[in-house]
Amino acid sequence: VPQNLPWDQTDLTVQQPRSKWAQLGVTYPDGRPLPNDNLAASVLLPMGRNGPAFMAYANFAAYTEWNNSLIYSTTAGYLATRIAGAAPMRKPAQPVAQLPFNELKQLQQLLVQAGFNVGKVDGVLGQQSRAAVKAMQIKYGLPADSWPTAELLARMRGGTAQAQPAGMIR
Repeated sequence: VPQNLPWDQTDLTVQQPRSKWAQLGVTYPDGRPLPNDNLAASVLLPMGRNGPAFMAYANFAAYTEWNNSLIYSTTAGYLATRIAGAAPMRKPAQPVAQLPFNELKQLQQLLVQAGFNVGKVDGVLGQQSRAAVKAMQIKYGLPADSWPTAELLARMRGGTAQAQPAGMIR
């Protein structure tokens, strides 16, 4: 995916024809263009804009109906493509920064305080937490890729850029 992709469009709830994704600069991993057709697809970024990117089609719903975990469903779908002969996914240029468990749990607490339903505040990034993260990224003018970052947590804490000990909420 290109770095200027409208990140708020990268979500399973957003489906566009592959021709539209191609116009936005999305290609196959080897650089080949996507087909210029009307097949509906979503761009899925399970680890945000700096992690791996996937195209999800209507049949991906079968995975999420069986197991609503985005990571599980993405892994199962990826395994199916590998078994079918697809090339391995390309690794990100650098490791994707992940919030530690306690900070993710604190972010969920702050999201609840901001009025979002994140489900259980458990330090696990589920669909409800991802949707709330995306909404707050939009509010703060951050790339809205649904991936929780230290910058978002700092903004929600009140603007401090430094991490605070887990459990401290301002």
